[in-house]
Amino acid sequence: MADKKGSAYGAPAGDTDFRKNYDLEEYTAKAADREAAEKEERKARYEAKLAGKKYHKPLTGDEQYATARRTIIDLESQVGKTQLVPAGAGVGKRGRGAGFYCEACDLTFKDNLQWVEHLNTTQHLANTGQKTEVKRATVEEVKARIDYRVRKLEELEREKATSLQERLQMREEEAEHEAEEKRAKRREAAEKKRVEREQAAKVKTEYDEDLRIEGEHDEEDMMAAMGITGFGTSKK
Repeated sequence: MADKKGSAYGAPAGDTDFRKNYDLEEYTAKAADREAAEKEERKARYEAKLAGKKYHKPLTGDEQYATARRTIIDLESQVGKTQLVPAGAGVGKRGRGAGFYCEACDLTFKDNLQWVEHLNTTQHLANTGQKTEVKRATVEEVKARIDYRVRKLEELEREKATSLQERLQMREEEAEHEAEEKRAKRREAAEKKRVEREQAAKVKTEYDEDLRIEGEHDEEDMMAAMGITGFGTSKK
């Protein structure tokens, strides 16, 4: 008879062997640290409220100086699109909802003005690892920046002068090309008409009155089919 604690093949069996084993002591320590941090934050929020100030997370020392944005804020990608949101997302700003969502602060804004203003707030800068201070530039950096801007302006002026001459030359070439195409079309049409006239005159010369050119007697044929011999008067 097979052992109840093992399988039919003698190997140990268990219906929970596939589950992950957790270190209880490690996760207990993590929970204690999280509870202590939340307690300190609640205390700091309460003290800030009593003092009539707004609470901000303390700096960790790894923050960077605030810098100018190098990218264009996308405000039009969601225009005309349908977005699925949770049932209670339309109440308040907290959480993801319909509108402009800030992942760092977990806030949703209904219009672009609030969204842009939020990107410059202390809350957003702190959550993205930035300080509210701007790095003070040194004298060497200011001189280097001025020299860079002067060089860019000089290059821009040279590009404008060169591009203006090139544009004028290209425009003259395009106008000449268009005029040549029109002249070629006119010559081709005149040559075609001349050939047609010469062929018609040659055919009439060879066959005289016995020739029946297509389309020349259509009106007479139609009158004959209708029994009309002419539009002249019967008076003598």
